[in-house]
Amino acid sequence: MLTSLSELPQRKIQGPKLAVLTAYDYPTARMLDEAGVDLLLVGDSLGMVVLGLPDTTGVTMDMMVHHTTAVCRGVSRAPVIADLPYASYATPEIAVANARRLMECGAACVKLEGGVSMIPQVRAIIAAGIPFVGHIGMLPQSVREEGGYKKKGKTAESIDHLIADALALDEAGAAAIVLESIVPEVAAKITGLIKASTIGIGAGTETDGQVLVTPDLLGSFPWFRPPFAKARADVAGETLRAVREYMAEVQS
Repeated sequence: MLTSLSELPQRKIQGPKLAVLTAYDYPTARMLDEAGVDLLLVGDSLGMVVLGLPDTTGVTMDMMVHHTTAVCRGVSRAPVIADLPYASYATPEIAVANARRLMECGAACVKLEGGVSMIPQVRAIIAAGIPFVGHIGMLPQSVREEGGYKKKGKTAESIDHLIADALALDEAGAAAIVLESIVPEVAAKITGLIKASTIGIGAGTETDGQVLVTPDLLGSFPWFRPPFAKARADVAGETLRAVREYMAEVQS
């Protein structure tokens, strides 16, 4: 079980692989922490699986502060990664100010999407003494500009861009980098090229760890689940059963 980001380099070399899950509220965070999950991510995916938004671009800093605070109340061990949401890091100065807001909630580090183009923001965050996690590949905050969720690393040009992004974030001092929806062979190559730990989601098994959206893992969001996510419980089904049993008792 991870207790500090400082342990990441050793885990990259010696294993085991990092098990990372999302959390958006106190009870879930507390259970995941007690279960021994290495890292918790307060992801802007909360816009979709908690708030019912069509994508992550409607998530605001106030929402992230609200949910990060709740998650950090439930955690006693696992480092918490907090997402900087859409339009919250337009300049280095804005990025640092918003990163500080999330750190004040109790987060151990912050994450933003993008590689080479975001290096000024990344360097400013790290220079302010705030640990940083990168995110490259498919970028959910750019889904509208890209016209959907698309696998990355299918062409030579795309591979070159991904490697350049990873190397730039690594050189800037990222503690870890999320690799989302990247061709597995490319994700494996990136993992071998950089010092930072790689955390894959829809990027094959040869990364330094994996992250899943917890409702996908638990089967508590039955209306959509990505193809790479294996549900290991049926919380939605059990909820319906319990509610109907309660209703039958009340109405009998």
